[in-house]
Amino acid sequence: MLNIQTETALYRLQKALDQAEAVLIGAGSGLSSSAGFVYDGERFERYFADFEKQYGFHDMYTGGFYPFKTPEERWAYWSRFILINRYMDPPKPVYQELRKLVEKKDYFVLTTNVDHCFQKAGFKKERLFYTQGDYGLWQCSKPCCTETYDNEDAVRQMVARQSDMRVPSELIPHCPRCGAPMAMNLRADDTFVQDQGWYAAAERYEAFVQRHQNQAVLYLELGVGLNTPGIIKYNFWQQVYQNPRSLYACINGGQAYAPKEIAGRSICLKMDIGEALQKLNLES
Repeated sequence: MLNIQTETALYRLQKALDQAEAVLIGAGSGLSSSAGFVYDGERFERYFADFEKQYGFHDMYTGGFYPFKTPEERWAYWSRFILINRYMDPPKPVYQELRKLVEKKDYFVLTTNVDHCFQKAGFKKERLFYTQGDYGLWQCSKPCCTETYDNEDAVRQMVARQSDMRVPSELIPHCPRCGAPMAMNLRADDTFVQDQGWYAAAERYEAFVQRHQNQAVLYLELGVGLNTPGIIKYNFWQQVYQNPRSLYACINGGQAYAPKEIAGRSICLKMDIGEALQKLNLES
């Protein structure tokens, strides 16, 4: 049973969605967590109990930074990680609920998520900007070029053929240009490759923002934390501050808040994102 304050906030958000000329979605890891893509607990135990026993880490995020002694071990871990977090569907239809909510609007998605859940849920590629990379892409570790490479076939082979938490040596990926080891296309340091697709998406995002300047835009922030607040959270606050016709909405199971400068044009919901989206769809 929702309290009156939450019910009122949901009503205000539904009204804002109805009246918005455009919706800019900012999505963080909390959105995928709500959909069931969690990196610890039962899900970690189901897929990585052997790694936990052997190496002593207790969640997938920590495993991504573990100093494996050999590339065969490292790619055994990463191939399994990629398969379940990129090529499997999340357990809950949260992304589908979001698509239903905005598909009749002029919308765009700015996200730090790298799990491809938007496209798997039917969001159009030209309305998405994945700022931090993609689990489904590899790049040269040097890097010697700005190319990225789809990894699905190679990942599935690694998972199918790994044994004793190691992949066969011949499956270890190397750059087809220079022969250096491949790396994940994730923004972890200054070697991150921004390929042609990345720049094209950045241009579409900028065009969307420019096209809707001074219009009734709803900035809908979902599950964004403080790891990289400048990409979405602070960016949204600034844009809302500059456009008096806009509104800021934040749904977050952890912290949902807005600065005092835009508090009067903000809707903050501290609740599960999937539950909120489902209720909004029922009311629409």
